[in-house]
Amino acid sequence: MSVELSRLANGLTVVSHARTDVETVSLGIWVGAGSRSESLAEHGVAHFLEHMAFKGTDRRSAQAIAEEIEAVGGELNAATSIDSTAYYARVLRQDAGLALDILSDIILAPRFDRTELSRERDVILQEIASAQDSPEDMVFDLVQSTAFPDQPAGRPILGTAKSVKGFKSDHLKAYLTAHYQAPNIVLAAAGAVDHQRLLADAERLLGALGSAPTPEPAPALYRGGTARSEKPFEQTHLVLAFAAPPYRHEDYFAAQVCAGALGGGMSSRLFQEVRERRGLAYAIQAFATALSDAGMFAVYAACGPDRADQLLAVVHGELLQAADSGFSEEEVGRVKAQLKMAVLAGLESSSARSEQLARQILIHGRPLATRELIDKVEGVTVADAQRIAGQLLASPVSLATVGPIVHVARFNSLAAKFTHASSEAA
Repeated sequence: MSVELSRLANGLTVVSHARTDVETVSLGIWVGAGSRSESLAEHGVAHFLEHMAFKGTDRRSAQAIAEEIEAVGGELNAATSIDSTAYYARVLRQDAGLALDILSDIILAPRFDRTELSRERDVILQEIASAQDSPEDMVFDLVQSTAFPDQPAGRPILGTAKSVKGFKSDHLKAYLTAHYQAPNIVLAAAGAVDHQRLLADAERLLGALGSAPTPEPAPALYRGGTARSEKPFEQTHLVLAFAAPPYRHEDYFAAQVCAGALGGGMSSRLFQEVRERRGLAYAIQAFATALSDAGMFAVYAACGPDRADQLLAVVHGELLQAADSGFSEEEVGRVKAQLKMAVLAGLESSSARSEQLARQILIHGRPLATRELIDKVEGVTVADAQRIAGQLLASPVSLATVGPIVHVARFNSLAAKFTHASSEAA
């Protein structure tokens, strides 16, 4: 197995990882622009554009796009994140050229038919309404806007009902022209792929893509704060978050290990204490997310409205203990094994591998060797994980809750301890 990397004359990157033991290929076009590349007036346009890509081009109707890919047994999808937009497919090896032809067509020549635009607007409005019916979606949107207030990184990717209702084809065309430029795009493939053939197809289909400079995304500045929605759900959902290292920071993997030890699995401290010993919540997890210039360490849980204060007290206690006493070698060893397993398992899925390669190039400018990733995980020490836990308590806290809270005064008193600890440490 080998990774091959090439660049077209216009600056577009082509990367592939060939495997001889599979008959399918996963390939996609990743654009280094997502919701954080939007102005306030464009809020939600990146996601809207992703939806409209499948609604017809100059050469194909929406139905033709679906029929062509499904006629060969293929799959076609797309996704928008804060920092990127992806259009990807999975097909049999002999149909890779067709898949790339369709993917190229939908980003180079979307038609933005007025009827389809109106129809898809209604679909997205339903998607926004559905998110408002999901307490888990709501609480994550709420903590993101609290951690990164008044900036694109903190806005919901879907946009708002008001912003989506205002979009016209000109808004989509302007965003596409500004950000869908060759140097800002990666074509990644993994599985039964021939790199030279992929490169030739890319030159034929994407070689004419513009090479103009693209605007820098707005900075992501972690600030913190509190937000609460008392929408009447059966449970109280909460996310407690802190500043964390960005992707390129030397402590990125230390933050992953700390998150795993605190709440990354059934053997983690929070799972054992919150669920197994106290029965306060069905599920609890800790994780660290990252962008190129900022990150967020979060603890999520859902519990009965009368137990939110107890749950927050346990989380506070476990964070203090981790910062004061650290973790054991066994705890850190378990998490490192889980992280290595995730890295290696990603190599076995062509879809995961193509996405991994694309994101590495968008973030680091190059594909990262598997050995390099394993070494970074192995290099995290017990002291590193403890240091990260201490840094969390020195960070401004972000606390978001959705649903009722019975003992509000006690909950607020506990929440103030996090704020106080952050202020004192800072």
